[in-house]
Amino acid sequence: MVSLSTLHPACYLPSFLNSYIPNAVACPPPPSVARTIFDTITSPFTSTYTTLKTTGDAILGLPFLSFLLIPTMTSYSTSLNLLFFYLTWSTLVLSHHPLRVEVVGSLMVKILFYVIPSGVFLLVDILFPGVSEGFKSRGADALPLRDTRRKSFMRLIGVLGWSLFNVLLGVALQGLIEWILTVQMSRPAALRVTTTLPLPWGIVKDLLKGLVLRDVLTWLVHRYLLHGGPRPANAILRDLSHLHETWYHKAVKTPYPLSPTYDHPLVYILRVFIPMYTPAILWRFHALVFMLYLALISLEETFTHSGYARLPTNFLLGGIANRNELHCLTKGRGNFGTWGLCDWLADTTIGPDAADDIVDEMEEADVQGKVVKGVNRSVAKVSKAATGRSGGASASPKRRRRTRRTRSDSDYSD
Repeated sequence: MVSLSTLHPACYLPSFLNSYIPNAVACPPPPSVARTIFDTITSPFTSTYTTLKTTGDAILGLPFLSFLLIPTMTSYSTSLNLLFFYLTWSTLVLSHHPLRVEVVGSLMVKILFYVIPSGVFLLVDILFPGVSEGFKSRGADALPLRDTRRKSFMRLIGVLGWSLFNVLLGVALQGLIEWILTVQMSRPAALRVTTTLPLPWGIVKDLLKGLVLRDVLTWLVHRYLLHGGPRPANAILRDLSHLHETWYHKAVKTPYPLSPTYDHPLVYILRVFIPMYTPAILWRFHALVFMLYLALISLEETFTHSGYARLPTNFLLGGIANRNELHCLTKGRGNFGTWGLCDWLADTTIGPDAADDIVDEMEEADVQGKVVKGVNRSVAKVSKAATGRSGGASASPKRRRRTRRTRSDSDYSD
């Protein structure tokens, strides 16, 4: 119980009476019961919104390219941007729980780099199908709505709903893992949420390791768990294959925006979430490295499932998009990985593989012609330099003789 000595009668006086009481005795009235209930209910949302806003400012304010080029470019603007970002990130980490920073940051990355751009592409495909058809690699077959029937529209709404649900499910599962590790087991978090910024070379190494292992795990899960043959011996494998076939391959004939995250939730966890999150917890990525890693994966999913013929980097994304299309068209006969590396090594590629993409890109960029021109230009420069040196050597004796003759004539005249 609260003792009577702790009670302050002035706190319970009306505000108009408090104005006549000396400041040393006056006390503002306590919050009402309704205000207390309102603050209790809304405080988690307001705190999460503040974290979301601060994380968004940190992510959008991070100069990724400048940060990676700091060892070679130490300009004033780069250092200033990095300083501002460091202050923003440090304030975020010190003022919020690491679990909230990680979960809200991951959700912000998925929204900024996957949900919003994929939603824009999808709206263009739906509102302007005639214009979008000309940019699709498969033409009208790549449109999410091939007809305007109500059944097709409701099917698309179902796909989009489950896609967004799976995105939230992945973020929630990530938060659950961190909560179990940190709160229930009193162990370090799976990711490092610290004020220390990762070094550029460490960022590159973690990204390469994460992307390669993700491709390996995706290929293993997709090949042996979801497409284990026409009649898998294990009943669990049969169920997983049936779920993947009746959900993803039945609804997604060709890839379109927001389709990469569509699947049965259990299959989504096995096919997308586990290959993505395992490298991060295996090497204990820094939270910033994980957000950059998640942003690259989100952009890859956005562009490679857009269905467009021309992509920002056709050398890499174009080949991935083509293999995803062939995987859907053949209903999973090949192209089980993401980047095509494991399919190339295991000979499970349908159509052009990763090596063919490199050759095609080199031919399109005329790399051989540029190399030949560069070699010829270098040979010409070497020949010109050699000729110049030989000419200078033959001319120097004449110059020396002329100098001696001039000097002898001047001496004789003297």
